[in-house]
Amino acid sequence: MKPPPRLQSLVDEGLIDTVVRQLMSGKEAMVYVVRCGDDTRCAKIYKEATQRSFRQAVDYTENRKVKNSRSARAMAKGSKFGRQAQEAAWQSAEVDALYRLAGAGVRVPQPYNFHDGVLLMELVVDAEGDAAPRLNDVEFSAQDALAHHATLIAEVVRMLCAGVIHGDLSEFNILLGADGPVIIDLPQAVDAAGNNHAQRMLLRDVANLRDFFGKFAPELLSTDYGAEIWSLYVAGVLSTDMALTGRFARQTAAVDLGGVLREIDDARAEDAARRLRMAAAQ
Repeated sequence: MKPPPRLQSLVDEGLIDTVVRQLMSGKEAMVYVVRCGDDTRCAKIYKEATQRSFRQAVDYTENRKVKNSRSARAMAKGSKFGRQAQEAAWQSAEVDALYRLAGAGVRVPQPYNFHDGVLLMELVVDAEGDAAPRLNDVEFSAQDALAHHATLIAEVVRMLCAGVIHGDLSEFNILLGADGPVIIDLPQAVDAAGNNHAQRMLLRDVANLRDFFGKFAPELLSTDYGAEIWSLYVAGVLSTDMALTGRFARQTAAVDLGGVLREIDDARAEDAARRLRMAAAQ
């Protein structure tokens, strides 16, 4: 097929030889199957911010670092250049997360190149060599559901040990490859240590896996892997070879309300001091 305009620059650069077909079009991007020499890969074209339905919620972008100080100031002011810089940072977040997670051995597509808003990466295939389906398009036996759930819980742990939380993990962004589940769609991935919403996102990701696979293996519905994983992470003892139980005993002691309020006051004072320093530096 004729290359879409956004892929033409990759053809001109020799990164892509031919465009085979469109694979999917989602809220964030369009994905095409492409040929690169003897390899079949996929090219993810990010949609412009005005064409996307997914809102870049502050929960996800909180505490993301921007190396260029001019871009950081423009993003804070919300100028046209700042919005462009924010869009570029949103796209590069997935690229950075893919390289980071692939390096940590997480089951994600192997990234190859990021050029002009297009991510070139591995095409995940099924046992027949066709593009792998999403989990939501597959029916599972109870045995397979338990096995895939265990695999993905291990991947969530591996991601967290690498400092990353997916933030939007569900049956809609996991592919069933020939060798098992592969996690995709990571532009909203968050830094586990630097985002105040990290715990909530981790618990939601794990709950989504529980609820989906629990439709095929109901015994999963009574598990609590999310709270168990997070408690081990906070304690600094989480590791990729740790045996999890799926159980977590919550504390029932009274909340130290005074201590919580003092923490809030300290955080407000620290934020006010930071703002004064920033104002003085401008």
